[in-house]
This record gives sequence, C-alpha cells and structure tokens, in this order.
Amino acid sequence: MSTDPEAAATAERELCGLVNGLSRQIEEHVRTRAATLGLTGPQATALRELTGPMTMRDLADRMSCEPSNATFVIDKLEKLGLVERRPHPQDRRAKQLVLTPDGTGMRARLLDLLVQDSPLGGLDQDEQDTLQALLLRARRPH
Repeated sequence: MSTDPEAAATAERELCGLVNGLSRQIEEHVRTRAATLGLTGPQATALRELTGPMTMRDLADRMSCEPSNATFVIDKLEKLGLVERRPHPQDRRAKQLVLTPDGTGMRARLLDLLVQDSPLGGLDQDEQDTLQALLLRARRPH
C-alpha cells in the first residue's frame, strides 16, 4: 500500500507540533512551580530526578543534558544545602550525589507542586501508560 508523501509529511508535522507543544507546556509548568520554591527549572528537574544516590552522569542522562550542565546545576543546589557529593562506595574516582535532609524536604514539596495542574493531569493512569509506551516506541532506533 503506497502512502501519499505530502499527507504523511503533514501528519508528521502536526504530531511533532503537538509533542513540542506538550514539551513546552511541561517545561513551563516545572519552571513556574520551581519559582515558587526559589528554584530554577533545571534545579527543579535535578531534584525531581534525584530519586536516590547517583553519579553526575546518571543524573545528566535523566535530565537529558550534558554532564557539564548537570554539574553547574548541582553546584547551585549544593550551595543551597540541598545536595551533597559523597565518595562513591564502589568507584573511588566517582562521586555520588545525595539529597541532604533539607533537599529531601524540598524535593517532597516540589513533587507536591508538580502534580498540581500538571499538563498530563487530564490523562488517567491507563492513558499515561499508553502515551509513555507510544513515546518509547517512537524513540527506539529504526
């Protein structure tokens, strides 16, 4: 079955526009919620992604950024007393990022704020699971 290239290009452009628009909405949501806590969007993203001790590289992967960018963000969070660097238990060359007690409290407040009026909040859990599965499938290498 042949596909009309013009129709396929139009459909892809529209879908990309929706994905990009949703991404911008999510970024703005994170940025505005973070600001209420005195944080920047990247700082909030780092706190959200620090689900436990991890290396800078692991955090950068979760934040979808370069390790040098994550380092800049962590430097600021460390100065705020929210994160500390500790020796890695298995690799003496590496450091682990760990939330301080203040960081754990700030992360909890942030997570509470992020779920309020979230751009994805209009989707029930099954719909969120379906969207996640479709996005993961679209991301896989062809």
